[in-house]
Amino acid sequence: MASAARPASPAAGAATPPAADEPLLQVRNQPLLMVGIMAASLIQVLDTTIANVAIPHMQSALGANAESVTWVLTSYIIASAVAMPATGWLGDRVGARRLFIFSVAGFIIASMMCGMAQNLGEMVLFRAMQGVTGAFIPPLSQSFMLDSSRPSRHPQVMAIWGLGIMIGPILGPILGGWLTESANWRWVFYVNLPVGILALALLITQLPHREGKRRKFDLFGFVMLAIALSSLQLLLDRGSQLDWFQSYEIWFYTFLMGSAAWIAIVHFTTAREPLFDKAIFADRNFVIALLFMVVIGMVLFANMALLPPMLQRLFGYGVIDTGMVLMPRGVGVMLSMQLSGVLIRRGLDARIVVATGFAIAAYSQWMMAGWSLAADEWHFIVTGLIQGLGLGLVFIPLNVTAFSTLPGHLRTDGSSLLNLLRSIGASVGISITTVLLARNIQTAHTDLGSHVTSSTIDAIDLSTVDRYQPLGQTVLSMVDLEVNRQAAMIAYIDDFYLMMWLALAAIPMVFLMRKGRT
Repeated sequence: MASAARPASPAAGAATPPAADEPLLQVRNQPLLMVGIMAASLIQVLDTTIANVAIPHMQSALGANAESVTWVLTSYIIASAVAMPATGWLGDRVGARRLFIFSVAGFIIASMMCGMAQNLGEMVLFRAMQGVTGAFIPPLSQSFMLDSSRPSRHPQVMAIWGLGIMIGPILGPILGGWLTESANWRWVFYVNLPVGILALALLITQLPHREGKRRKFDLFGFVMLAIALSSLQLLLDRGSQLDWFQSYEIWFYTFLMGSAAWIAIVHFTTAREPLFDKAIFADRNFVIALLFMVVIGMVLFANMALLPPMLQRLFGYGVIDTGMVLMPRGVGVMLSMQLSGVLIRRGLDARIVVATGFAIAAYSQWMMAGWSLAADEWHFIVTGLIQGLGLGLVFIPLNVTAFSTLPGHLRTDGSSLLNLLRSIGASVGISITTVLLARNIQTAHTDLGSHVTSSTIDAIDLSTVDRYQPLGQTVLSMVDLEVNRQAAMIAYIDDFYLMMWLALAAIPMVFLMRKGRT
């Protein structure tokens, strides 16, 4: 750190008052710093999905049952959601550089301990540690990428940062499935070590110091927000197991969430020193961007939760084949992110780019709603590529527009809120689509089953099939299996239509934003 007796030099990486197009922080080697930041972001976002495919293997190895093993996922999500809002205060309190380095180091250690866990209790504890340490990585990585770059390069920098955030959830199940099949489920966690150590070394040598300001910690606001977020996550995770509002436990979570959220909102608007600076919520662009992050989380993550089981159960794809079919979605994201950065740098209104992205994403959902059980791999590849193109056009301009009117000292708090809302959107989207899928399968099965009669099936006389006993039961089972497959396909189509309308509904809201300064 540079001493107070002399001005900070670029090599010291201290914050300096930026000129019209100068970065807020001067760094020694920006490409190396970006590699370190991207590597740290990648391992964190991978862990939101990479462990999902290994859950059945963990269940037998850790001696857990089907219900309790889900806490391996739930503990990570809750811990991350609770810790993330404190990123801005901690960054000011202990220093953003120190917090980022400690977060990556803690995440590496927690990953190693997850791989060594011998029972469910240890795994849940270590996953919670992973969630807490990893929660600070996305907002800090985003704010450091912006602060170390010239404002004119923010679209390009956000395109690079967004690659890890958007592609990570797509690659997670593929990598997790391959590691589980070819090695062992513990490598789902051990894979973080080499990448994490590289990221840690680069951050220690290249990450600049960023001065913060001393501010009081809003303990009451933090506790209320933590209770609200924890209750929401428990409601979403436990709801499907407990038949939702047929259970008193779900009603308790709902009451707790609503009460804590209301108290937190009142407190944040009236407190003298709230957890988040009130100036953040006075920025119209940023507030609207928060709403859009919920939509992005719902559309992207809900699709990634629906498509792998659909391909494997209805179309007979293996884990690796499923990953290969879904990979073009990541290619589309990569291409459109770079294109959106170029368009914004050339002066195109970011709002038009975002609206176009939502329209393309909605079109891809409409295409998916036209699938049937006769669809082949090209249907999945083409629609995935188109959807990736749409989401990539949304993500980068939205971030650029959100931060273009937000003061530099609010970027860490703002980034933590954007990432938090994206995670909440993902949880809500996955829960809603999963619930609708299960209920619509039952509804469609009842409707289709009522039309399965001897007059509609020429090859089989269902009225006399019981006389064949075991053979007849086999025939009836085959008919029921096909009805189930058709009912499941109808239910998936209903979910695709829901996400299509969600993406279309977001388009008019884009033009409520002000044109950002890029």
